[in-house]
Amino acid sequence: MSNLSNYKVLSKIGEGTYGVVYKAESLTSEGPDEIAHDLVAMKKIRLSDHQEGVPVTTLREVALLKQLCHPNIVRLRDIIPSSPKLYLVFDFMDLDLKQCMDSRFCDGMPDEYIKSCMEQILRGVDFCHSNDVLHRDLKPQNVLIDREGRVKLADFGLARAFHSNKIYTHEVVTLWYRAPELLLGQEKYTAAVDIWSVGCIFAELACRKPLFPGDSEIDELFKIFKCLGTPDEAVWPGVGSLPWYQDQFPRWSTKEIGAEVAMMSEEAVGLLQRLLVYEPCQRLKAEDALESPYFDAVRGKDVLLSLDDYKLAADNFSPASEPPTQSTVSDDIQPVHVRSTTLQPEQLQLDIENRQTKKRKVSK
Repeated sequence: MSNLSNYKVLSKIGEGTYGVVYKAESLTSEGPDEIAHDLVAMKKIRLSDHQEGVPVTTLREVALLKQLCHPNIVRLRDIIPSSPKLYLVFDFMDLDLKQCMDSRFCDGMPDEYIKSCMEQILRGVDFCHSNDVLHRDLKPQNVLIDREGRVKLADFGLARAFHSNKIYTHEVVTLWYRAPELLLGQEKYTAAVDIWSVGCIFAELACRKPLFPGDSEIDELFKIFKCLGTPDEAVWPGVGSLPWYQDQFPRWSTKEIGAEVAMMSEEAVGLLQRLLVYEPCQRLKAEDALESPYFDAVRGKDVLLSLDDYKLAADNFSPASEPPTQSTVSDDIQPVHVRSTTLQPEQLQLDIENRQTKKRKVSK
């Protein structure tokens, strides 16, 4: 551990419930007359805001990041206790994936860049899973990029070591990237929850909009059902026994996901379909996804194009067609075999919330 005098704060770059993140310089001495000025990101956590001391998410993040040393996972460089605050020091990355899409590639990303991003994301996820770690909050905002084109997974506050057949909370993963088994209340889940999130990120990179932007748990489920069809025992054995599955769910017919992601190539759609499989054990593992022919063009390349090089490529990139609007996507998918007893989304959401409340009371 070092102290705050080893760093010079340059600017504030983010703020949230966890605290504040600053861009800073590391003033590390490399010799009698030399000082290295490496850029770092400093996360300041105010301990006085937490009656129990250091938040459990911070303790978990520190413990796991000490274990996970990989080029595609953000590096925890230092921990600085400075009561009543705690500072975590990370390698500095220029943007997160959401910022990159919005600011640099608002007109679309070239396919080579998407391939490079996805390959690096999958390598980071594969390393996590091979070390028995679930990230549990993969989304564009938690994937960081630097100017050299390097991609790293970040924000391990919800991550944890996992073991088969152990019960975990299902209230993880940001809603738009949450796997259907979590939305249906499954508590014994696997690394497949991360793979679903990776698939959602993949589609968002290619289509420039979230694939399943639900505004509640039931709305999220219905958006997935409209796209992939309402699951049944034939498609997903055991789905009917999940805590919040209901026979009254509207029955949408199965359709090819390629219709929802018209901007993706045939190889890309083929990979996406295998990432977004209902039955968790049938989803591709990260290591198998990396073997997809989709990555042949970037496989084994050690030299990455910088963000500026990719931006030049994007300036010359014109998509074959505009992505369908949300209304277009929704209007051409109609429920079939809907029973007269079908509940409205608001009723289903209320029913799910009531069951959640009863379950918590019983478990206390």
